[in-house]
Amino acid sequence: MRYWILHDWNDKECKNILENCKESISGQGESGKVIVIESMINEGQDEQGVTGLKLASDVKMTCLLNGKERREEEWKKLFMEAGFQSYKISPFTGCLSLIQIYP
Repeated sequence: MRYWILHDWNDKECKNILENCKESISGQGESGKVIVIESMINEGQDEQGVTGLKLASDVKMTCLLNGKERREEEWKKLFMEAGFQSYKISPFTGCLSLIQIYP
């Protein structure tokens, strides 16, 4: 299992990765899904210190890798552009969220 991958990439490359993931599960019908474990910026629900860590990571990703930490609206846009129909986000651990994406 790999996690914290998509935040390394800009939106265009992230969309390409997601499209490839969707293609690889397309033959699995309704049982197929992509599981993503990433940080999600959520100022409204996170504690102030957690939000600060996520925003600092966003600056680091932008400066070093041309990637970024994303808000839910940004994730949703990427998922829909990559051809997915729905998603579910659940708190996971620390700064990470478990995101399930459905074709």
